[in-house]
Amino acid sequence: MASPAFDDKQGAERMMSDAPPAHYVVKIQSLSLLSKHSLDKYETRVFQAGGYKWNLVLYPNGNKSKNVKEHVSLYLSMAETSSLPSGWEVHALVRFFLLDQDKDSYLIIQDSMRKEWRFHRMKLECGFDQLMPLKTFSDVQNGYLMDDTCVFGAEVFVTREKSTGKGENLLMIKDAISQKHTWKVDNFSKLGMEFSESKVFIAGSQKWKLRLYPDGKGSGAGAFVSLYLALANVDTLPAGTKVFAEFSLRIMDQLQGRHYSGKANHWFSPSSPESGWARFLSHATFYYPNMGTLVKDTCMVDAEVTVLGVVNAL
Repeated sequence: MASPAFDDKQGAERMMSDAPPAHYVVKIQSLSLLSKHSLDKYETRVFQAGGYKWNLVLYPNGNKSKNVKEHVSLYLSMAETSSLPSGWEVHALVRFFLLDQDKDSYLIIQDSMRKEWRFHRMKLECGFDQLMPLKTFSDVQNGYLMDDTCVFGAEVFVTREKSTGKGENLLMIKDAISQKHTWKVDNFSKLGMEFSESKVFIAGSQKWKLRLYPDGKGSGAGAFVSLYLALANVDTLPAGTKVFAEFSLRIMDQLQGRHYSGKANHWFSPSSPESGWARFLSHATFYYPNMGTLVKDTCMVDAEVTVLGVVNAL
């Protein structure tokens, strides 16, 4: 079947197929929310093909580091290469897939010039800076982006084929709702453990808890109060789950209302279950009389959490 009509400046060969990619697929819902939340790049979780580990790297609005504009950029990157022997080199035939949701068929894109790509320690990533013009990708008549949803995939052939049939689904959440939680820490001076945890609370259908380190953690040890947000159910999360959340944490000034706060966002997962600040508030400030952060041996901690996206294995 003929490929879509648009100029190709990167030596890409394009064809259509009814067969889905053998090695990996990623479905992205509410794609536009990636840009809204300043996520210019999305990296999939690691998958295996040909005896090696890989992941896909997508720039929905072009790879700005390479000054790409008005195009979708897509790359294949080798992952977890530290265990490979010195001087390793891998040649792979790589095919990228983009689902035409209207025709239920896939556009296959591969390099027509070199056929095989060469990966090594100095070049872990190969792909297309200009995979497709944004105008073509966004045109609903082409079927690639429908209802703000798209599906990409990849096949990687290295000496032998090894099909895993795995994939993931990224759901960016429209009209995400913020959830607040207040934690009253009593008998602060008698906290004997390294850290104290709040009760579990719910935000974005996920379970969370706060962790407070009175004597600090990491770079804040001995001179700061450290404060973190953590997934509470990390041990029971399905494999491959990631949660993207924006959050703010505050230690309350109970006397004058001049609260101490921090705001951040983070991809929470079993391998990265918490995020926060090792140097949230110095001991000099926290324990200073009349500052309001510790009143009658009680500290008040406030959290606001907004879950913006969730990744689940397909």
